[in-house]
Amino acid sequence: MWEDVKNRVKKRMSDLKKIDPMNGASLLTMDESMAGGFKATNTQDNVMDEGGRKTLVEPVEPVGTPTSRILVSLGVTIAFAAIYYYLHLPALNIHDLSLYWFLVWLCVVFSLCMVHMSGYRANDVKDYLSYTRKKLPIPIGIIAVLSCGAVLGILAGLAVFHAQSYSELISVEEGDFVNDVSEISWNQIPLLDGESANNLANRKLGELNDLVSQFSVSDLSTQINYNGVPVRVNYLDYGDIFKWWNNRGTGIPAYMCINMRTQEVSVVRLNEGIKYSPSEYFNRNLKRHLRFNYPTTLFGDINFEIDDNGTPYWVASVIEKRIGLYNGTDVKGIVLLNAVTGESRYLDVKDIPSWIDRVYSADLIVEHYNYYGKYLNGFLNSIIGQNECTEATSGYNFVAQDDDVWMYTGITSVTLDRGNIGFILVNQRTKEARYYLCAGAEEDSAKSSAQGAVQQYNYTATFPILLNISNQPTYFMALKDDASLVKMYAMVNVQQYQLVAIGNTVSDCQTNYQNLLMENNLAEGNKITEKPKPTVEELEQSLEVKTFGGVITDIRQANIEGNTVFYIKLEGSEAYYTVNVREYPITTILNIGDSVSIEFVESNETLIAVKTLHIGNN
Repeated sequence: MWEDVKNRVKKRMSDLKKIDPMNGASLLTMDESMAGGFKATNTQDNVMDEGGRKTLVEPVEPVGTPTSRILVSLGVTIAFAAIYYYLHLPALNIHDLSLYWFLVWLCVVFSLCMVHMSGYRANDVKDYLSYTRKKLPIPIGIIAVLSCGAVLGILAGLAVFHAQSYSELISVEEGDFVNDVSEISWNQIPLLDGESANNLANRKLGELNDLVSQFSVSDLSTQINYNGVPVRVNYLDYGDIFKWWNNRGTGIPAYMCINMRTQEVSVVRLNEGIKYSPSEYFNRNLKRHLRFNYPTTLFGDINFEIDDNGTPYWVASVIEKRIGLYNGTDVKGIVLLNAVTGESRYLDVKDIPSWIDRVYSADLIVEHYNYYGKYLNGFLNSIIGQNECTEATSGYNFVAQDDDVWMYTGITSVTLDRGNIGFILVNQRTKEARYYLCAGAEEDSAKSSAQGAVQQYNYTATFPILLNISNQPTYFMALKDDASLVKMYAMVNVQQYQLVAIGNTVSDCQTNYQNLLMENNLAEGNKITEKPKPTVEELEQSLEVKTFGGVITDIRQANIEGNTVFYIKLEGSEAYYTVNVREYPITTILNIGDSVSIEFVESNETLIAVKTLHIGNN
């Protein structure tokens, strides 16, 4: 019996040597727990039987010859590379970290194919890695080199070595607010923020039967100066892949242009539709079209803009890494792409035409200023002492000035965040930056002051716009209700944020604010008496609550920032009354033909917020 066991073991070892994929190595080990006998064990093929003991796995024959295995693995890797590149679009540029991931994945795929076709099998990842390191040193070596290169590139760009270079990414000059920022009248004040502009665009799209069923308004609008007027332009997206399929021949037929002063929404219809956009598929997809035409270029933000003739373009910022391999992101030019024809050209920063307004994104500008404020006096100072270290506040907005769009944000000390020590204006086309020393309230404090002036209405303030009113830096903001409808306006003095003026119209608000400045000796002139500053009682009276009842002739609903809002139209009224379902859940069971009684604040707007609602015409 003992001889039989030894003979079977020898025969099994002989069989294993014949089919070993690389060198036929196998071991004869003693397992004392198994009846004191010998057991032949192929170290790569151990599994556990029902009794918890290691047993042999049937070996797998290698696929083809060594040469054929290499060719097949290369073929699979090339196919994977084509699919990965088409979907993820890495730049073929050593300054793009995504390229390193791309190459690592190619090495991994090639190695997996080679190991699998060799017939090698193991019980855990550790065995596979050990085997691959021994038998495939070239792809493993490439992965190691790429990993080391990426790590060294990151370390080489750390601020501890390049603090001065980081602080020089933006050049900041001191400005004169009164001379630099023109004073404007009430009818020139831009009234809309991005959210309000998008709401108006969506509402306008809902009126267009030929568009609303096929397209949707993009959430990304761009503020530009169009022939001297501040506007926001919104492009349209295909509703879904089926609607893209139905309209791919003609493209997207229009875009939206919203006047930020008058709140007028224009639907600009094109003779030939937009063929290149983010919602396109395959080769007409915007990012894919750019990558295939500029395979080595690093792109930053891509903005939708129109020239002075209303022709739609995509403005793609071309970025470079000025510090180390991957750090110090800056803009060196743009690719200007015609959204209709797909024709494009590269322009250096100094050659960009004046009608283009957004080259440097607001986030990049804030990042550059934070480097400037943090490292201006060296890296060590940014850690110890932090003398004169400053940073931008948490938000920003935009100001139309000199036919350009300037980004505004407050500046605060890194060691004292209770208020602003000044603010900056940065030209988004040229990155010209001006700093204004003006201690005062940060934007969130100004918003709280404005909301506190009308706290009985629970209105929410938009992020402030910086204006020059009577040579005083002034925060201007709209006050919205729960349905995101603008109900009032507020102005808050930057330096003395307890000075708050409100009004039902922009004209009233500015008149009240100028009177407030004169009362506090901050402005000269005679008090404007034809529109006196209203008291709280007068405001409440001007916002008199009306009662109206009737039969529902139309009812719609929308989700706004997570809140479900119903829009109800009653017989005998052209307005839609907005109801927040969280306040009145009973709205969900209403139908056309039901009778309701509502209370609301009198308004000339198309959408009117409801204060109370009752079923039945009481």
